[in-house]
Amino acid sequence: MTQKKYISIQKAIDIAAKGGEVSIRGWVHRERGSKKLKFVVLRDSSNIIQCIFKKDQFEDDKEGKLWDSIDKLQVEASMQLTGTIKADERAPTGAELLVTSFEIVGESHEFPIQKDASKEHLANNRHLHLRSRKMTAILKIRSTVFGAIDEYFKGQEFYEYHSPTLQAVQCEGGSDLFDVDYFGKKGVFLAQTWQLYAEPAVFALEKIYTIAPSFRAEKSKTSRHLTEYWHAEMEMAWSDFQDIQNHGEALIKHVFNCVLKKHQADLKLLDRDITKLTPIVEKPFIRMTYTKALEILKEKCNMDIEWGKDLRTIEEDKLSRLYDVPVICTHYPKKVKAFYMMEDPDDKRTVQGCDFIGTEGYGEIIGGSHREHDIEKVKENLIADGEDPAEYEFYLDTRRYGTVPHGGFGMGVERLISWICGLETIKDAIPFPRTMERYKP
Repeated sequence: MTQKKYISIQKAIDIAAKGGEVSIRGWVHRERGSKKLKFVVLRDSSNIIQCIFKKDQFEDDKEGKLWDSIDKLQVEASMQLTGTIKADERAPTGAELLVTSFEIVGESHEFPIQKDASKEHLANNRHLHLRSRKMTAILKIRSTVFGAIDEYFKGQEFYEYHSPTLQAVQCEGGSDLFDVDYFGKKGVFLAQTWQLYAEPAVFALEKIYTIAPSFRAEKSKTSRHLTEYWHAEMEMAWSDFQDIQNHGEALIKHVFNCVLKKHQADLKLLDRDITKLTPIVEKPFIRMTYTKALEILKEKCNMDIEWGKDLRTIEEDKLSRLYDVPVICTHYPKKVKAFYMMEDPDDKRTVQGCDFIGTEGYGEIIGGSHREHDIEKVKENLIADGEDPAEYEFYLDTRRYGTVPHGGFGMGVERLISWICGLETIKDAIPFPRTMERYKP
């Protein structure tokens, strides 16, 4: 017996105008019918297609069990089908399959997710909700985003480098660390960032990047925070502050361009307005200092913020809605930024740090800086932050032995995906979101 060759539903749709016999497989997305006809919309990862079962085609068994099995099909049953494909404008995707033979691979009975399910119910059944067309589209875009990040850095001759997930020092603040019981020892944490373990490697590889999970024990219930997320980070020797900004802008443009080229249908399914994405590829980003941002917020948004205070979500959102491209905000006050950021030589109140603020209120996408390479200033900054420099000896060694100007940035990949897809919550940008309230399924 010749084994059937199965093709994707999208490929079947592509050849529908020519007609002919095809074999496809997938899951029942919708079903309806009568005593003589059964309409099944089948889905796979590529698309959906309407399949027609005619009773007189499947009445060859005396007991009628064949038709009975078709008549009892329920949502999410898995099937393999063979039939004649043809174009039909009335069908959901412009083609339909007249089924001549089938096999039910896996039955489904009373699938627990219905059309009007609550957000909580969907979260409790995330393992099944992933099958929805919306989540499938997001996950496909997510895959392209990860591939595009990798492609960008390799194209710029960066080496992929990995740092430990279990770390003995904090980088972004001790209040949001996940402590780990490390064989009874204290002072071990899940990584907030790779940075302190990445900087030593630039003195060997010079240009490095990673895409890896990071963990923040933030007690936040907002639509843009996760306790576990994926972090795209880079570090570069012999760089200046402009290099860091330029790479961040080029990376975002490359990712957006890749998604726009490959996922028009998925973005349409998500009701994403493409016209809001194209300027990000085509136009230069807005660059301004923190001080200038305060002036603009006062002038255009009637928001009077005291100099020296960090920009909150509300200020970032107001600023982002003034432009159709991201804002790269630079030279923040030293007192609100991390110990490793270089003091600006022209204004010692500020540091050479930058935040990339996404359009449409999607918040900070990238945070980066030129790193402080003066060992004494690094020690002073650690002490000012309440840290013991003795705990950072391995890091300080990078300043003792042949230090050079260097810098880098970190990008929250789920924030980027959420922005690209126009999502209401970052929780839909990752298969299984982890927040302060949810750690399962």
